[in-house]
Amino acid sequence: MRRASTLVASTALSRVLLASSEQQRYTRLFQVTSFYAGINVGSPRRSFSTSMRSISRGVYSDTAKFFLSLGGLAAASVVFGVTSLLVEEKAYAKELLKPDLVPKDVVLYQFEACPFCNKVKAFLDYYDVPYKVVEVNPFSKKEIKWSEYKKVPILMVDGEPLVDSSAIIDQMRNKIIRAKSSSADDEEKKWCRWVDDHLVHMLSPNIYRNTSEALESFDYIASNGNFSFSEKYTVKYAGAAAMYFVSKKLKKKYNITDERAALYESAETWVNALDGRDFLGGLKPNLADLSVFGVLRPVRYLKAGKDMVEHTRIGDWYSRMEIAVGESSRIKA
Repeated sequence: MRRASTLVASTALSRVLLASSEQQRYTRLFQVTSFYAGINVGSPRRSFSTSMRSISRGVYSDTAKFFLSLGGLAAASVVFGVTSLLVEEKAYAKELLKPDLVPKDVVLYQFEACPFCNKVKAFLDYYDVPYKVVEVNPFSKKEIKWSEYKKVPILMVDGEPLVDSSAIIDQMRNKIIRAKSSSADDEEKKWCRWVDDHLVHMLSPNIYRNTSEALESFDYIASNGNFSFSEKYTVKYAGAAAMYFVSKKLKKKYNITDERAALYESAETWVNALDGRDFLGGLKPNLADLSVFGVLRPVRYLKAGKDMVEHTRIGDWYSRMEIAVGESSRIKA
């Protein structure tokens, strides 16, 4: 609706500028103003009826000209603003594939809060590959009993199982993008490795750093996971308590003294890598952008993620990524 309105109004404004007489210019200007008054603020056109009657007779009072001039400026401002927004949306739009390259049947076996699963989803969402989701029960794992590989994510693509998030993304790129290698690949690969080897290890010590944040995290996990009623209760409270202590071991394993400071440093490291670019890939996200975005997405609106955005410069990039990746391509059951 917004796109259609913008096109109509833009066309109308062009006609205003091309009008051959003063009367035509004022009349068309009024039409544009009335149009935008109707679609944007719901203003009743009745308030302009007196002026319109004088215009139809070719008589312009100072009041009529005043309101029309203001209306023209307002309409032009609205068109400019909305058009700018649409340009931004187009610049950060999903990367659409040729129809013949899109797999026919894609199923993701996952844990909703798993950062590695979210890496894969970020890739599928950005390239607009429709996929079904099977939420795996982390206790029984009955949903993947058919597989020798007992971890998630597992991506079934037209009957072929793909495993390990980084390998899945590489194989999917080869299947559906068929991009030629370039010098930019070295930078992309470097930062993809950084996500797996460093960034992802900053998350658990932060989202489980105290009992309240551990409960917040497991409330999200229990609410979105595949659990029975009794399992949800167990997962939320027993899981939160267990991961609180596990996070302390992870801090020691990865030599982290202050988990928040380490998270902020990682965010700033990523922003520095962008070097002023919208994305590491330049004007469009590359696989490293999608990987960073994917692992951060499940924590973005938890306390740790909110603190990270508030205390570092990563927020602008993350917002651009939200626009670029767009809505989920997940097929609702």
